[in-house]
Amino acid sequence: MKAIIVSLLLCAGFASAQTEVRRAIVLPSYKDLKYPPLPPLKVPDPVEVTLSNGLKVLLLEDHELPLVSGAALIRTGNLFDPSNKRGLAGLTGEVLRSGGTKTKTGDQLDQDLENVAASIESQIGESSATLSFSCLKDNTDQVLGLFRDLLTSPEFRQDKVDLAKTQTRSGISRRNDDPDGIAEREFSDIVYGRNTPYGWRVEYSDIDNIQRQDMVNFYRRYYFPSNITLEVYGDFSAAELKTKLEQLFGDWKYMQPPVPAFPKVTEKAAPGVYLASKDDITQTFFNVGELGGELRDKDYPALEVAAEILGGGFSSRLFRSVRTQHGWAYSISASWNANYDHPGTFLISGSTQSVHTVDTLKAVGEELDKIRTAEVTDQELQSAKDTVLNGFVFNFDRPSKTINRLMIYQYYGYPKDFIFQYQKAIAAVTQADVLRVAQQYFQPKNLTYVAVGNPKDFGTPLASLGIKVEPIDLTIPEPKPEAPPPDAASLAKGKELLQRVQQALGGAEKLAAVKDLQSHADLEVLSTGAPMKVKQTNSFIAPSTLRQDNELPFLKQSVYSDGASGWLAGMQGVQNLTPPVLKQIHGEAFRQLAGLAMSDRDANRTVNYAGEGVIEISSKDGESVRLSVDEQTGLPAKLAYQQSAAEGGSAVEEVFSDWRDVNGIRLPFQWTVIQSGKKFAGVTVQDYKINSGLTPEALAKKP
Repeated sequence: MKAIIVSLLLCAGFASAQTEVRRAIVLPSYKDLKYPPLPPLKVPDPVEVTLSNGLKVLLLEDHELPLVSGAALIRTGNLFDPSNKRGLAGLTGEVLRSGGTKTKTGDQLDQDLENVAASIESQIGESSATLSFSCLKDNTDQVLGLFRDLLTSPEFRQDKVDLAKTQTRSGISRRNDDPDGIAEREFSDIVYGRNTPYGWRVEYSDIDNIQRQDMVNFYRRYYFPSNITLEVYGDFSAAELKTKLEQLFGDWKYMQPPVPAFPKVTEKAAPGVYLASKDDITQTFFNVGELGGELRDKDYPALEVAAEILGGGFSSRLFRSVRTQHGWAYSISASWNANYDHPGTFLISGSTQSVHTVDTLKAVGEELDKIRTAEVTDQELQSAKDTVLNGFVFNFDRPSKTINRLMIYQYYGYPKDFIFQYQKAIAAVTQADVLRVAQQYFQPKNLTYVAVGNPKDFGTPLASLGIKVEPIDLTIPEPKPEAPPPDAASLAKGKELLQRVQQALGGAEKLAAVKDLQSHADLEVLSTGAPMKVKQTNSFIAPSTLRQDNELPFLKQSVYSDGASGWLAGMQGVQNLTPPVLKQIHGEAFRQLAGLAMSDRDANRTVNYAGEGVIEISSKDGESVRLSVDEQTGLPAKLAYQQSAAEGGSAVEEVFSDWRDVNGIRLPFQWTVIQSGKKFAGVTVQDYKINSGLTPEALAKKP
């Protein structure tokens, strides 16, 4: 016990000594910390040359690491999309790379580049396109050769065209999943105008209208030497690389007329309150703002500083008011987003508790009034200017960023010293400037409010803002068949190709004699996480009775339909089929191969030739598939169809293999299910039974 008491006394004495030491040491406040001024920007001067074919080149040596990178900047963009083929530019930029060249497929290029730790990427944005590369110095010649082939002779292979379209359709089907993305998208579409290239929305019908030749034509119109600037930076000799580039590109003499100017933005205010109702979210996402300006505008520096003070960070006025003081908003920010060649936006965005939606929007209005009626403080001004300038220098902290920024300035017609002009202009902004631009540009009467949330949870209706509330329609139009309207010639050709399929499967009469069909299969589903094993039994009685029994690791599930109604049995017992599930089962029955192959004998179905080796089969009740036929065997190679929007809207492909004879009829014993461009499941059939005497009564029996 004494030892314990002594120990405690020693500890107490030590603690007391520590307290005395702390009292003797006075730590400085973080407010007293001094930072040296930013060093002046040093912008290197790249070598500028023009090749004999008109291709402009910027070369910047950097011998710090044995790396070489570069990018071709092409004057084009999705602003040039045809009005009935929105999305064409983006698809062209994607397939230009994935489709490979005339001598190598995109997959072969991937392998070649991976073997040497290199990359080549392509994309087309709003008002520019790029094709970029990166490699080790030792592999420069090899990678530049592949880069040249992609830039001058891309192949746009059909399988990659189909894949890109499938992935785009999948993106359309999921565009309403992210409420923050909805708010951003709808705000942009409204302020720029939904019927302009700046506010267009890509729909299924646009993607359906786009064919491979459209991509080829888009590429040919805009990818020509005098319409391209190429930048290269890294570990090389500029003189040697100039000679090498002339050898690589000099014989590419392709020419086109000069590219026209990009369409102008209609600078017209679109004030109002717009609501996108979503009852599956518990907070409100909002965008508030109007059209802004360009980087070259004389007031841009003052506007950027004003936006920083208003909502640029944790010390901004909006954050302190709406987030810290009231605790309503989860996030909030403000920015003056200028563009190089057309007006950007003034934007206040964030998310808030649903019940405080109107409170938050009113608080935004109050802070706008304050910054428009009185000068900001010295501290606010200096802090905002420092933040803007400190962030700006990171655009030039590496040679790669520097040469890229210089190329962009050149592309949009900005002077070479714009960097320094901008720095001086920010440094010169005064409190009076901030007040003046806030009064001139932050106009409450011009503001557009977009809210995405559940109006039932709003504490106060949006109408209390005193502005009429316009609903936003989030409906995604159903996809339409890709094939052109049938005519006599295409119908005849489609029937001829289908009859070849019938012959390959065993003959029309044997197929017509199939009354019922049952299969047992093993599935490996790859939807999320680790692959899941499923045992599945499919039982079908012509023309439309179907039962599917699934044995999953954690439950058994059965679904049945006679074509008009049905039930689903699972963890929640037996329930009647909802319309979306009934439609899905109806589609499964429609796609049974034996019956599908006999569609030319069904008066309710149309068989149309949809392109080389492809038949489109559709029914009067809205079902539709595209059947790709193997040229050599006549067997079905692939079945493609689109889920309904209620099912998720995904594009689905079933790719067949391992065909075997079953009672005189050839059937696939393996196939792969591809959903939204990615493998969803693999199917291996254990056995088929044809005309085994299945009855509707037996299939309708509930578990």
